[in-house]
Amino acid sequence: MNISGIVEFAAVLLILISSVISVISAFGIIRFPDVYTRIHAATKSTTLAVLLTLTGSFIYFWSSESFISVRLILGIVFVFLTAPVAGHLIIRAAYRSKVKLAESSIEDELKAVLHKKE
Repeated sequence: MNISGIVEFAAVLLILISSVISVISAFGIIRFPDVYTRIHAATKSTTLAVLLTLTGSFIYFWSSESFISVRLILGIVFVFLTAPVAGHLIIRAAYRSKVKLAESSIEDELKAVLHKKE
């Protein structure tokens, strides 16, 4: 096996790992009790899965066809910057809209901070 085959195998392995993470994220979205934990599952693990898929694709095209895709690099940067921020803003909007926490939640740490400002 030459070095190109090893690099292609690593790229395929990254894509396989990202698909497993996506399935785990889907189970988290289905199983978690409230909007806060569901958004956590959706943004954290799905962001990692998309980044691993794009990185695996980038490495594959780079090693097999000697093609460096600027679109894949921009996609990696765009997802890395926007997905966590969007998840944070969705959770913040849900909290300010007074969406209830799950019954299993122990403490609401944000309540003291927001009511101190008012």
